[in-house]
Amino acid sequence: MLSLKKGLVLFLANITKILCYVFHFFFPKKRFTIQPYKKAFKKAKYEQKIPRIIWQTNFTDKVTLPVYLNYLFNRFISPTYEHRFVSTEERAEFIKANYSKDIYEAYSKIQIGAAQADFWRVLVLNKIGGVYLDIDGTVVTSLDNLIKADDTEVFLKTKSGICNSFIAAAPHNPNLEKVINQIKKNIDEDVIKSIFDMTGPGVFRKLFDVNKFSTFPYKSTFQGGFTNEYFQYIDKAEGKWTKQQQKTSIIKED
Repeated sequence: MLSLKKGLVLFLANITKILCYVFHFFFPKKRFTIQPYKKAFKKAKYEQKIPRIIWQTNFTDKVTLPVYLNYLFNRFISPTYEHRFVSTEERAEFIKANYSKDIYEAYSKIQIGAAQADFWRVLVLNKIGGVYLDIDGTVVTSLDNLIKADDTEVFLKTKSGICNSFIAAAPHNPNLEKVINQIKKNIDEDVIKSIFDMTGPGVFRKLFDVNKFSTFPYKSTFQGGFTNEYFQYIDKAEGKWTKQQQKTSIIKED
C-alpha cells in the first residue's frame, strides 16, 4: 500500500513540476512566502510522546511555486500537525537562547547553510521535539500512520543506513544528545572535510546501529518530487551545498 501511495504522489508531484516550469516562464520573479507558524488543521485523536510539529528550514522563506506546493502537500497530508518554518537568522537566535555558550559558538563557526541546518535540526528536536523534514522532502502518508504513540524517536532508514533528512524525536532525547556532542566535537577538531560526515548522516551512522531503532520505511518519503535543484536554489547564487563545499571550508578559519 505504501508503495502505491508513493507512486501516486510522485506521479502527481512530477506533473505539477512540469506545470511549474510553464508558470515560472511567464512569472519568473514570482515567489510565495512560507509562514513561520501554521496551526494544525484538526485535533489529533490521541496523545503521543513526539510532539505533532513539522519543522523545516531554508535559506529564504520566499520560494518558487514547486517548493511552496511541496510545503502545502506536507501540511495537508498530516492535518493533525502544526508547521514551523525557521529562517537562517532564527536558527542562530534559537540556539543562543536555548543552549550553552559552547554549543552556540560551535554553531557560529559553521559557514555553509546546509551544515548549520544539520546541527540546528537535532538541537531543536532535542529541545522541543517534533518531526524534521528537508524543505524538498515529501511524506506520502499521514505522520499519524508512521509514528506510534509511545515512540521517542524514529529515524529514516535507507539502504546505506540512517538519513537525517527525516527525523522524529521527543524532547530531551539521549540519542540526540549523543549526536549533538559528536557534531560539536567534529566542529571543534575540524578534521573532517565533508558535510555528510561532519554534521550530516555520517554522524548518525557512526554512532548508531539503525536496526536497533524504530524507523520510517524508505517508501514513506522521497525528495525532489515536487521540486528540484533549479527551483530550490534559483535565488541562491552559490547553489546547492555540494557546490559550496567544493569552494568553501565548512568551518570558519580563526
